[in-house]
Amino acid sequence: MSRRVWTGTAGAAGTLALALALSACSGSDGGDASAPATNEGRGPITFATGKDLTGTIQKLVEKWNGAHPKERVRIVELPEDGDQTRQQLVQNAQIKSDAYDVVRLDAVWTAEFAARRWVLPLDEGTLDPGTFVPAALETGKYRGRLHAAPWLTGTGILYYRTDLLEAAGVKEPPKTWDEMERACDKVAATGEGKGVGCYAGQYDKYEGLTVNYSEAVQSAGGQVFDANGKPQVTSPQAKAGLQFLVDGFKDGRIPEKSVTYKEEESRRAFQDGQLVFHRNWAYVYALAAAEDGTSKVNGKFDVAPLPGKDGIGSGTLGGNNLAVSAFSKNQATSRDFIRYIVGLDVQREYNKEQSFPLSRTALYDDPALVKQYPYFPIMKKSLEQAKPRPVVVKYSEVTATVQDHVTAAITGKKSVDQAATDLQAALSGLTD
Repeated sequence: MSRRVWTGTAGAAGTLALALALSACSGSDGGDASAPATNEGRGPITFATGKDLTGTIQKLVEKWNGAHPKERVRIVELPEDGDQTRQQLVQNAQIKSDAYDVVRLDAVWTAEFAARRWVLPLDEGTLDPGTFVPAALETGKYRGRLHAAPWLTGTGILYYRTDLLEAAGVKEPPKTWDEMERACDKVAATGEGKGVGCYAGQYDKYEGLTVNYSEAVQSAGGQVFDANGKPQVTSPQAKAGLQFLVDGFKDGRIPEKSVTYKEEESRRAFQDGQLVFHRNWAYVYALAAAEDGTSKVNGKFDVAPLPGKDGIGSGTLGGNNLAVSAFSKNQATSRDFIRYIVGLDVQREYNKEQSFPLSRTALYDDPALVKQYPYFPIMKKSLEQAKPRPVVVKYSEVTATVQDHVTAAITGKKSVDQAATDLQAALSGLTD
């Protein structure tokens, strides 16, 4: 998920998410300490969301409006760019505008909006919390209390070339980094694998790099922040995760040009047959499987959970959640509408029209949806291992700092030890 494209599963409709191994909390709100006004108002509301690419959200809203003629919902589409969306939402909240009633938040914005009292707590019990993907539910919480209902979710998965592995005699996708490297060596020794890169994710200096670094740290058994909100990037496990990325660039297994890859650049590289293995979001599946001639790997790929240092790795959780604006005049209607949109039946209807992974666990076992989206069982398994990004108020500063020091390491400007030490000091300064 990257913050340049706003949706929960970066790319085709995408957000940025991309996604860190953590659930840290900031020690300071840094916002208005006055309690927001709450009300039981009912009436028309606005739903501030991303662009409705398939028209499905409009259909769901029309169904709501038909049943609630006095509480009609009007969709307000926000910019596709994640940074612009956040800026627009922040500006409205700062002036306590009631222009938006229900707001769609990138999962990593929850802490900021909750700490600054721009969104209201939700009654978790009314949402049937046990039916959500557990990690997705956690992304809507701040200091243990639910402030945003999980809607879109997802995590990184491993795309791999089945034809190349078969030609090399590799019978199953790798579960560890070492297995992936050995598989690449075998592929490279075949005629079919000549000139094909081993592996790539997203390594440009943007949110995707934070996600890929976090996944590497988590997949080595480390964490970027601990449960008390303290950075842990100098631990042996965290250093091992960064070393995996640095070594990949150094030995050429990660192609040098991928230092400029975001979601789409890396997706095109895989789809054009330039990679054996590729880390990306679920949206890539449909594009890579296209039968219109745009994909060279149609019928020649499959997906698996991300590999890790000693076993199956851990992806970073991306997603978008729904919250009630503290400045809404009709908060009771807003809460009811959120319950409607994130309800299982409505999510199932939404899923039939688009491939974003959604937040209710039962969807991943639905036979009709699994037939429609063959990657669902792998996504379910991957979501069970996924971790949310840090729950910190100053997330923008945290992710920019991670990008600075990780970029210095993978481009050879700093050693892994120096980059980790410098990053630890910088993150400590942002979370003390």
